[in-house]
Amino acid sequence: MVCVGWQRGRWLGDAGGSTVPGSARVTHSRDGDGRRRRRRDRPEPSPEERALREARRRANRRVGFAFHLLVYASVVVFLLFVAGFRAAFVTALGWGIGIACHGFAALVVPDLRRRMVEREVARTLAESAPEERRHLEHRHARSLEELSAQVAHEIRNPITAAKSLVQQMGEDPTSKETVAYASVALEELDRVERSISHLLRYAREQELELRDARLAEIVDSALATFAERAARQGVRIERELDGPGPLRGDPEQLRRVVINLVANALDALEGAATPEPRVRVLAGENLAGSEVWLRVRDNGPGIPPELRPRLFDPFTTSREGGTGLGLALARKVVQAHGGSIEVHPAAPQGTEFVVTLPRRGGA
Repeated sequence: MVCVGWQRGRWLGDAGGSTVPGSARVTHSRDGDGRRRRRRDRPEPSPEERALREARRRANRRVGFAFHLLVYASVVVFLLFVAGFRAAFVTALGWGIGIACHGFAALVVPDLRRRMVEREVARTLAESAPEERRHLEHRHARSLEELSAQVAHEIRNPITAAKSLVQQMGEDPTSKETVAYASVALEELDRVERSISHLLRYAREQELELRDARLAEIVDSALATFAERAARQGVRIERELDGPGPLRGDPEQLRRVVINLVANALDALEGAATPEPRVRVLAGENLAGSEVWLRVRDNGPGIPPELRPRLFDPFTTSREGGTGLGLALARKVVQAHGGSIEVHPAAPQGTEFVVTLPRRGGA
């Protein structure tokens, strides 16, 4: 009778803890044999529901133990008056041991188990955290070393060239080549200045000035800066905008992204002397209306496959005289808006950059 009462208390407590209105949903599915099965899906409980269920479980354990004590005392008193002191003592001793074990298992063991689990988790985290921290610090140090080496390489080469030219000018100031040397030295110093400017822009965390904008207007403003250059190179720029593409973002920084992608396409076409050079700029939105996309496609020589995986890394470039920071800056701006940028080979030749931006980006 005692065990049955205890089990009923547990059953009632469990049932009381799970009967939350609207907390369960019954769905039907069919297994491999075509038989219909019922499945009860329960949503993730809130912290308040978990705390309530835990409080109910603890209360049920205490009530069950108190019920056992009441029955125990009643039986012992009954035996004391009916069977005498010896029978009551033997029964109380044997049953008391069981009651003590049951109380320990019902009241002490759950808290003890929880503390042991928490202590083991804390110990495991304490052992794994230093190793993970060392790994992150090592990776960060390696990244800084690689970036420092790339910065030194990009700056040292033009400075060395300019220094050599200035030395030659100093050895023979009246030479006819002095003017040419000075022009090349200035170009090399301009390259250093451009690299440092791009590097500072890449390292600086710029705040996004978010406002409602239209991708079509951003694209038109960026393409207007290439009208003269495209005419000089004989490049035909095709514009295909599927709708205005409204979004929330920083128009000026997104305009720089478009300028960078179009400039890279023009540089590739000019360097390869592509016949009938063409750049296509396409923009639109996905079917769900949650994202806008931009594609910049050219019919140039394409990007070497070995360079494509690290194309967006700083100082990665296939063009002579390029800083290798333009695409890294573009990816930084796009990711700040919550979007993505990818590069794909275009058919039958050339390169295509795909930028995807959420309408409510940068939040």
